[in-house]
Amino acid sequence: MSRDFYLAAYDISQVKRQAKARERLRAYALGGQKSVYECLLTVAESDALLAEMEARLDPVSDRFLLLHLDPRARLLRLGRAAPPRFSDCIYIG
Repeated sequence: MSRDFYLAAYDISQVKRQAKARERLRAYALGGQKSVYECLLTVAESDALLAEMEARLDPVSDRFLLLHLDPRARLLRLGRAAPPRFSDCIYIG
């Protein structure tokens, strides 16, 4: 079972739907910031996430994007990561 890297982003108009969608997305996410999350998913997990988000969102006023990133593509990063807030934890990245 191989996993691929995905980028998930949402724009949800209602606060309650936004909270429910964020809760479900965080269950799949490795990390994220505000409304954009990094996910390492199998094909079955990506299908399940799409189905769960489709059930929670209003197709007229909400948006959800699950972008499958090509593992062969070169990764570029800009900026600098913030240091860990808790020194007792071990971070693996």
